[in-house]
Amino acid sequence: MTTPEPAAAPDPRTRPEDADWRLFSGDGTPRRTPFPPAPPWRRFDPEDAAEEHATASSRPYLIGPEEADVVNAALHLRRPLLVTGHPGTGKSSLAHAVAHELTLGRVLQWPVNSRSTLRDALYEYDAVGRLREASLRRNADGEEPDIGHYVRLGPLGNALVPRERPRVLLVDELDKGDIDLPNDLLTVFEEGWFVIPELARLPEDHAPVHVQTDDPDHPAAVTRGRIRCQEFPVVIITSNGEREFPAAFLRRCVRLELPEPDEKRLRDIVSAHFGADALDGVDDLLQEFLDRRASGELATDQLLNAVFLRKGGIGLDASSLFEAVLHRLGGAV
Repeated sequence: MTTPEPAAAPDPRTRPEDADWRLFSGDGTPRRTPFPPAPPWRRFDPEDAAEEHATASSRPYLIGPEEADVVNAALHLRRPLLVTGHPGTGKSSLAHAVAHELTLGRVLQWPVNSRSTLRDALYEYDAVGRLREASLRRNADGEEPDIGHYVRLGPLGNALVPRERPRVLLVDELDKGDIDLPNDLLTVFEEGWFVIPELARLPEDHAPVHVQTDDPDHPAAVTRGRIRCQEFPVVIITSNGEREFPAAFLRRCVRLELPEPDEKRLRDIVSAHFGADALDGVDDLLQEFLDRRASGELATDQLLNAVFLRKGGIGLDASSLFEAVLHRLGGAV
């Protein structure tokens, strides 16, 4: 009689509840594993990106009535809105929410860093490209290219192009920029215009120059190098509070501090993203999130990530689930 071989020991990395969701096993075996649907906020449609009126925020965005009143004050006063708050409170998303709700088209984004300058935000002039092209055209006995082909407006420049309805400009993390950058913005924010010197030097009788914008099919006509807005753009500036801004700059802004959402607001946010049924079976996730947030900075989207995984059938308890998606947003990594 043949003695049956003992059953192979189960792989400790794989648990029964993991079988339906585990894509990567870590065993080195190639598999053509089908990918499940992505979270709604991580789905990208190349066709939507090309649409003139597409925004990055058709997803829900909740804000309290007091905060909404401040936003409306900035809209009525045509003043920049300076938004502060902890990471993950929805500062940048507010710009997309305003553009989406008021149908103001795609948000113009200026992500500020230590090398950002006002000139970069207004326009770029490719002098080298123009010189090279002019040389090639002369050698071929052709006409020199129009200077407008080598001027491209930046995010702030695009926002100031005159139009009946304003564009939304997101100036993201201004506090990361050079210390003089807020002061450099004062005149533009106050007067609503700027000059492109390379075009201002053209002869007085020169025809308007059509410069490149964020929409390749709609260049902007510029006369004597001057661009002035018809409606002041909806400017939303975010700051993580890494440094103070000059008083003259703050005087020209409407200020909004976004608070961290309480438990009720968190439940509303979860319901808005996943439906009211999503609140069933996530009380432990909410409590774990609130407990961990009390000891450090956490972002609301980290909670949404955990809820998405839980609703996708991942059989992990709250503590184990948050170990994968929940971490402090400050301090050394």
